[in-house]
Amino acid sequence: MKFLSVVLVAVMALWSCNSPYTPRPKGYFKIDFPAKTYKTFNEPGYPYSFEYPAYAQISRDTSFFGAAPENPWWVNIDFPQFNSRLYVSYKTIGSYQLEKLIGDAFNMTGKHTVKANSIDDSLMVTPNNIHGMFFKVGGDVATANQFFLTDSTRHFLRGALYFDATPNQDSLLPVNNFLVDDMRHMINTFRWK
Repeated sequence: MKFLSVVLVAVMALWSCNSPYTPRPKGYFKIDFPAKTYKTFNEPGYPYSFEYPAYAQISRDTSFFGAAPENPWWVNIDFPQFNSRLYVSYKTIGSYQLEKLIGDAFNMTGKHTVKANSIDDSLMVTPNNIHGMFFKVGGDVATANQFFLTDSTRHFLRGALYFDATPNQDSLLPVNNFLVDDMRHMINTFRWK
């Protein structure tokens, strides 16, 4: 009986190894991106205008950590098919000092250093002569792309792109790259009123 069990196990082992095992590489779902087309945001009463993607939706921001935003010119730009949102906040220089607003933008970006493996910042000057800075934060962070724009005398605007998903730099990279192109288009078409 013992001999029969050993032979049966040996036959099963040889029989089960008739095809080679091929491991599959780790991958992510294919994402279909829409065509790049843009609309103009130029609402009455807002101190700015810009072009934004046709597949995005803009709504007025009505809540800032449970409280009302300090002015009615804060907007959210939603990208529903990517489960993401670009938060845009606006402040008037005069009520705030420019140095404090710029310092706050750097501090908010710096809060991601716990998870970030890099933070790259680059100065910007748009075709409409608007100055600012773009932040690219590397690693599994909540927001990998942020920016601020100013005319240094009256207007200051900050934007940060968030995904409603657990941060994973590898899986979000294609969508981040796609939306960064849109953010740069918005920035380059930005105008103060």
